[in-house]
Amino acid sequence: MSKTFKGRPVVAGKIDKGEAVVSHNGVNTLATFQKTALLHDIPILGKDYVIGSDQNNPDVYGKNLTGKVLCLPQTIGSTTGGMVIYTVAALKLAPSAMLFSQPIDSLAAAGVILADVWTDNSIVAVDSLGEDFLNAVKDGDKITIKEDGTVIVD
Repeated sequence: MSKTFKGRPVVAGKIDKGEAVVSHNGVNTLATFQKTALLHDIPILGKDYVIGSDQNNPDVYGKNLTGKVLCLPQTIGSTTGGMVIYTVAALKLAPSAMLFSQPIDSLAAAGVILADVWTDNSIVAVDSLGEDFLNAVKDGDKITIKEDGTVIVD
């Protein structure tokens, strides 16, 4: 049975049946994306996806994040966070969406907005979905996102 949640669109967009990756802890963007995203252009790696590399967050560690719907409370970490989000979008390695149970933090907001303005690879972002959202969504669930911030979890 599907569940519907309503949040605030930060970067509006539509996604039909994206695959959820869920973190119940704040996601440190630098620690999560740096290993494969920032080493992306090294020929011996040749990766076209990002594997979560933050060993302190078992919810995302070792999981493919590219093209996924990343469900999280908020991002944490240093002031590089927004630039990391923008960079993975510019490299076409970003999640397709970031869904926040809490209000979006300023660094993540900067990253998704810069990606929307400066790249052709926007990251749909919806915040303030509530704690019930994070309790309801599981890894692998199919997520539909509407432009008005409606999120449907199947």
